[in-house]
Amino acid sequence: MPEYNVYIGTYTNEVSKGIYLFSFDSTTGTLTPKGLAAETVSPSFLALHPLRQFLYAVNESSGTITSFSIDAKTGLLTELNQRPTNGSSPCYIIVDPQGRHTLTANYGGGSVVVHPILADGRLGVATSHQQHAGAVHVVPDRQEAAHAHSINLDPSHRFAIVLDLGADKAFVYRFNAVAGALSPEPTAHLAFHPGSGPRHLAFHPSNPRVAYAITELSKEVVVLDFDPESGKLKEVQRISALPALPEGYKGQAIAAEIQVHPSGLFVYGSLRGHDSIVVYSVNTQSGMLTYVRNEYIGGKTPRNFSIDPTGRWLIAASQDSGYLVVFEIDQKTGELRNTGNKVEVSTPVCVRFMV
Repeated sequence: MPEYNVYIGTYTNEVSKGIYLFSFDSTTGTLTPKGLAAETVSPSFLALHPLRQFLYAVNESSGTITSFSIDAKTGLLTELNQRPTNGSSPCYIIVDPQGRHTLTANYGGGSVVVHPILADGRLGVATSHQQHAGAVHVVPDRQEAAHAHSINLDPSHRFAIVLDLGADKAFVYRFNAVAGALSPEPTAHLAFHPGSGPRHLAFHPSNPRVAYAITELSKEVVVLDFDPESGKLKEVQRISALPALPEGYKGQAIAAEIQVHPSGLFVYGSLRGHDSIVVYSVNTQSGMLTYVRNEYIGGKTPRNFSIDPTGRWLIAASQDSGYLVVFEIDQKTGELRNTGNKVEVSTPVCVRFMV
């Protein structure tokens, strides 16, 4: 496969100015910087349009979404417009597979919002807004209110699943892709173990009934059975992301990202504080997990990572060390090998491949 572009979202500061562009050689695993793709305020999560003509970024500090057109030759971005997310601290955004809408989770506001994508890639006025309630207060400084942390569509694109850290709950909505509307399905909601703090979700690539949720506060991965007819979720396994702390370790360990390998054979999750990526093998029949190991990333705070489309490489964003680290994935065991390819970028927090 030829080289392809990688976009990096950051928290902006004196050094970082927005979204950065890199080229990635999937044969050698070499990551090469191509400079600033677009200047924008704290683009902490990115989503690509399925036609690869547009990119959307949440601006976490300003409560907005910015739309960009992508230059097909250079990969550089041109701002099209901005829309408010109708909530504070937006932290997650996706584009529906038909390319008609963006769906965004507001962490601070504890809500989710849908915006239509116009023909030229700009965002229209929001078509749906759902406010969460039900803070559990188990972890007082983190669960004092609802905190929607991610929104994902199921493989059929009929349901939207929102993990809410403050409510310890997965909220399930029917998604109308024509109208851009979310309709709650209360009987399908799932309550997590108190104090879990569910954060991100990933579906198995070939089994539409299996999904994996990572819990930020309890540092676990929860294997979920998903009913594609009703949208109902059921917990079938809960497994630690850090089974054994190193002797003498007294630091924090806060889970963040979760991804499934394209083969469906492995699941990966990141741990900030412990600064590692946990590796699991997947039972191909049940979807349940077996712990393999924790691999240190060699930097601080892996808030986000991404697996390249070939399944050979994983790029981890070391937020507080200011660089990206490339790992090679063992195709038999799923284990990670640090390639030594480490590229500087200030406060990286989101990695998105474009092929």
